[in-house]
Amino acid sequence: MKKYFIPLIFSTFFFQFLQAQGCSDAGICSIGTLQENPDKAAKNQIEVSTILGAGESDTQYFSPSVTYTRNFNERWDAAAKITSSFASGSFGQRGSIGDAYLLVNYKPANGKIFKWSYTAGAKIPFNRANLKINNHPLPLDYQSSLGTFDFLTAANLSYKKFDLNAALQIPVFNINANSYFAEYSGTADFPTTNLFERKPDMLFRTIYTITTKKITFKPNLLFIYHLGEDTYENIYGRRLSIAGSQGLTVNGNLISTYNLKAASIELSLATPFVVRDIRPDGLTRKYTVGISYKTRF
Repeated sequence: MKKYFIPLIFSTFFFQFLQAQGCSDAGICSIGTLQENPDKAAKNQIEVSTILGAGESDTQYFSPSVTYTRNFNERWDAAAKITSSFASGSFGQRGSIGDAYLLVNYKPANGKIFKWSYTAGAKIPFNRANLKINNHPLPLDYQSSLGTFDFLTAANLSYKKFDLNAALQIPVFNINANSYFAEYSGTADFPTTNLFERKPDMLFRTIYTITTKKITFKPNLLFIYHLGEDTYENIYGRRLSIAGSQGLTVNGNLISTYNLKAASIELSLATPFVVRDIRPDGLTRKYTVGISYKTRF
């Protein structure tokens, strides 16, 4: 019974904070988490998942994705992930395919106590963050991509039941063509993001694993630091910084996995505890609830 007590308290703690504001994840939370294959004979894994979330000004999100992972040997595996996002709120409803993630994971020969793994990859956008409704520009909260080609890298250290993960996401090429101006939108709920340019993110995550016969609990805490103020272009063609967009976000997350013979079902609950002053990238979430199904063959 004690094994279930801590996750239960942790889960209850999350839902007491569902009205907290802000979350920042341009993809950096998706890397450095490729898990060790429990079935050595299975070389392939397909994951189908969806995330439900609530954002700024009662905006609701439905974000399905699919991931394929290939295990080459004990040292190397790779993953390809396709995301999408559908938003609904005061502007209406809009959705589209979002980004592709291509990741490579390397596990060197490790000792019995400390185990390292390293991940590198790229995020490729499928649109330029310029989706519209009835030809009206939309803020980034309604966009399925930020319109940037990003480089992602991470290092993970496993020690007994703990995992420590550090990661970095750097926008390399910006094709963002967003044309949203708050002053012409009729609302002050979302900041101006015309020709938006985003700064890099740095992440540190700590995970504790609780394992039972069929269920695995992973409460984890994420510290995401946005390494500069984002910018936009005003109506006069001048690039301006968005004050308060630099800073720290702290997210709490509880992952529960039910393990089957050659598959697993995973539930994820997350909410922020600390947020940046302003989050123009449209990634603000009061909370997210995710569910995924993984099958190995």
